[in-house]
Amino acid sequence: MQRLGYRVVDLLVQHFVAMRDGPVGAKGEPGELMARLSGPPSEMPTDPHALLARLEKDVFPNNLHVDHRRFFAFVPGPGNFVSTMADALASGFNVFNGTWLGGSAAAAIELIVIDWFRRFCGFPETAGGLFVSGGSAANLTALHAARCAKLGGRLEGATIYFSDQTHYSVERALHVIGFAREQFRKIPSDDRFRLPLEPLRAAILSDKRAGLRPFCIVANAGTTNTGAVDPLSELADLCAAENLWLHADGAYGAASVICERGRAKLTGLDRVDSLSLDPHKWLFQPFECGCVLARDAAYLKSAFQLMPEYMRDVHRHTAETNPADYGIQLSRGFRALKVWLSINTFGLAAFREAVTRGFELAEFAEKELRGRRDCEILSSAEMAIVAFRFGKNDEVQTRLVENMLSDGFAFLTSTTLKGITALRLCTINPRTTEADIIETIDRLEKFAAA
Repeated sequence: MQRLGYRVVDLLVQHFVAMRDGPVGAKGEPGELMARLSGPPSEMPTDPHALLARLEKDVFPNNLHVDHRRFFAFVPGPGNFVSTMADALASGFNVFNGTWLGGSAAAAIELIVIDWFRRFCGFPETAGGLFVSGGSAANLTALHAARCAKLGGRLEGATIYFSDQTHYSVERALHVIGFAREQFRKIPSDDRFRLPLEPLRAAILSDKRAGLRPFCIVANAGTTNTGAVDPLSELADLCAAENLWLHADGAYGAASVICERGRAKLTGLDRVDSLSLDPHKWLFQPFECGCVLARDAAYLKSAFQLMPEYMRDVHRHTAETNPADYGIQLSRGFRALKVWLSINTFGLAAFREAVTRGFELAEFAEKELRGRRDCEILSSAEMAIVAFRFGKNDEVQTRLVENMLSDGFAFLTSTTLKGITALRLCTINPRTTEADIIETIDRLEKFAAA
């Protein structure tokens, strides 16, 4: 066991070291990769060191390294080694974190970390939540609580409002909990890619006059496309006046509330009814590590708690908190451990500085891009994302993504903004240097010229 464990740690350390100068990873070809990896399971024992060697050769190199300092695509996942070790501990001790009876210390750590987040966001003491897999599960959990709180069991005529920049996980969550597409109101975003208030008010008024039942607004606290933040304070005023639930999808951006620049961008976050937040993004945790918070945790509990007879020993002690009562999972891992261990190891100040650096790197990238030939900024640096393109041809942007993937030095992805294909850099990895950004843009410019 020790020999195997030491070998695994050696591989992990090699990975962290290699990311300084190594490639950003690779995308394997389906036919080739399946041919190399497929086959029946071994009938007889196999030396695990030989299997590790195979993983080292065929598996780990054929993925994109989302924790690489030059991975600027989608939203990076810049993990840290301390949290990696925390995941190993949680797995090795096989901690069950569904009930207080099964994992009391794990439940306590989760409550403590959730309370940290509650305080960061300015939520009242009634607030609570739990760790989930990521933003998709967090949005689903929060929207189900909103449905139960505002609609009970009757969905007919209910309507929900969000912008065209809202993450697709919101629409998928709504489908899962029983809403039809005709109940969605997707409002075109304004020139800063935010949810515009006047068209939103008009849509709500129109629906009310038609006898429909507006019940929820979904706000963005940092969009994936551009980092845009919807006007949270004004949306909170509107929801208060119309008796609507306000959910903020902050899976990407909400964690930046720990630093001064993030708090300034997220004014009004303390007034939302529910919030998704992904520590595996801008709090530098390994996957999976999402979080859902509710302004009043009782809404989560009333939406999810069931008490079957085989759980009678779990629910006999009312002072105990059972995480499974607040979401869809009973079988839950100890996700909070890595957040608790890493924040206490490095100190919150280090996390605050790392988040701030994400803002600064995007601004540096924008300044560098503005000086390049035939480069157009489509969305200025916002929440550590800058969107741009080289030239006017949409196909060129797609080819640049493929060029960067083949090159392997750095990687970024494209998106569409108001019908225009754009490239985007997301700069939340604190290990990224200014030299990394300059060289990445140099290569983009070279490929564009070619």
